[in-house]
Amino acid sequence: MTDTDAITPISLEKRRKTAEKLREEATDISQSESLPKHRNNGEEEEYLGKLGVPVANFTKGLPHDAKGEVKRSDYEKLRDALREGDEDDFAAIPRDPKATRKYTAPQTGLSFELEGPDAWARTIPPAPLVDSLKGDAEMVELYWMALTRDVPFIDYGSNPDVAAAAAELDTLRKQGLPKEDVFDQPRVKNLTPGTVFRGLTRGDITGPYVSQFLLHDIPFGSLTISAQQRTAKPGVDYMTTFDPWLEVQRGVNPPLSDDDTLEAAAQGKRLIRNLRDLARYVHVDQLHQAYFNAALLLLSAKNLQLDDGNPYVGNNKSAKNQDGFGVFGGPALLTLLTEVASRALKAVWFQKWFVHRRQRPEEWGGRIEAFRSGRVANYPVTQRLLGSVAHQRILKRQNTSLLPQAFPEGSPLHPAYGTGHGTVAGACVTILKAWLKGGDQKLKDLVKADGKTPLLPISVPSADGKSLVPYTGADLDDITVEGELNKLAGNIATARNGAGVHWRSDYTAALHLGQSIALDILQEQSICYNEENHFTVVDFDGNHLRIEDGELEVTSTAQDAA
Repeated sequence: MTDTDAITPISLEKRRKTAEKLREEATDISQSESLPKHRNNGEEEEYLGKLGVPVANFTKGLPHDAKGEVKRSDYEKLRDALREGDEDDFAAIPRDPKATRKYTAPQTGLSFELEGPDAWARTIPPAPLVDSLKGDAEMVELYWMALTRDVPFIDYGSNPDVAAAAAELDTLRKQGLPKEDVFDQPRVKNLTPGTVFRGLTRGDITGPYVSQFLLHDIPFGSLTISAQQRTAKPGVDYMTTFDPWLEVQRGVNPPLSDDDTLEAAAQGKRLIRNLRDLARYVHVDQLHQAYFNAALLLLSAKNLQLDDGNPYVGNNKSAKNQDGFGVFGGPALLTLLTEVASRALKAVWFQKWFVHRRQRPEEWGGRIEAFRSGRVANYPVTQRLLGSVAHQRILKRQNTSLLPQAFPEGSPLHPAYGTGHGTVAGACVTILKAWLKGGDQKLKDLVKADGKTPLLPISVPSADGKSLVPYTGADLDDITVEGELNKLAGNIATARNGAGVHWRSDYTAALHLGQSIALDILQEQSICYNEENHFTVVDFDGNHLRIEDGELEVTSTAQDAA
């Protein structure tokens, strides 16, 4: 028997040249603009100049004195490593003698990528000033999230603490309007118990607090993953007094096991019913996990509507006798979700370390306490913040101004702005929306493979998290697949706020950063297929986008829809 050549529509040499040309086109897409200027808010230089210490910047893990301050010389060694970019300089960043934790990958922002935009090609606005209205409002919100960490979402409408939180935050918000919305919630007229702590899209404020993608069991091949989890012990917060706070700022990892921090296994597992449960989820998740799970749920639906630009749906030519599998099917979607996550992290890690170096909320809580208690003077702590109802309640409860933490170790050892979870959320949810038919595809209409059983019956967790209760709100029919995906992004990102390790603007800026990276990757993807294709996406601001042949077009804006 004689070997024969492969059957191909073009020669091997032409294939090689076509692949080379496509790589050049993809490079043109990702490098179509010069790199933007990256600007921080100027606080670092201001307070180093005024006080000799970076009171508004990330210092966790560096050597700290008894007041919680770091030496300028140690902080400058961190900045020197960022400025020089040499691996030896990064290895020389000081650590507190007591530190048991390591800095989280500060060299990530120097790595290059062969798909999507360069890590330096996207930017986010400067973070809010620590003593601005927005800065104070975000800290007050975090105090309230800590105070209401154990309130079940199903009880938000009747809980007096949630009502007090909504009232104070609404007052702060209206002080900034119309010039500035300090909570970046353009679709909310008034903050109420039904809208407090929620995300920025229409889907975030429609229906129950928690996205349905977090409340239902996940089909995982021949396995089923339960939506219930072993939860953290209620009422147990960390770093509420100064000495334990200082130890953690020095990079000490508290020697606590799961048995120390979680409910006893005998209590059983629970659905995500409050902010503490959401915090538990994002304490141990892989960053793209929630969106991978959402994709598995959606792909199991019998009647899921895919984007019209998918060549394997409807009356499109390839749909007549083929399926998409490795190009437009499930494997392609699941792989792309993972790909965009790593690209998103490289971009936001550049922002975190090389541009903003914003302090973590727990650090600011310690500095507020150091100022209030007289350990230090001249810190930029406002009377607006100290006099807030939230701060006064925290002070009454624990006799300090420290921000109670849901995690024993507090934040990871990297700066706050923007959030890695939020950037990955923006990227992954954008990919999911590009795969699906946008608009008003109602969540309640999705059914399982049998054609009858609802895929995601819209529910809320009971107060004890042991069961699901049918949702009967007036907006039931307004809950869409797209809206619940946007809500999922908001839940995961703001869950880190509920834990006390991130600020609201960490989420809002990062969400848009992740979205921009995903859109760029989709532009590159659109030129790589044999089939005619396009992607349509409704972005987080409500604008309708179309991606085809490497080009992105805004087909209508949110203002047009309004």
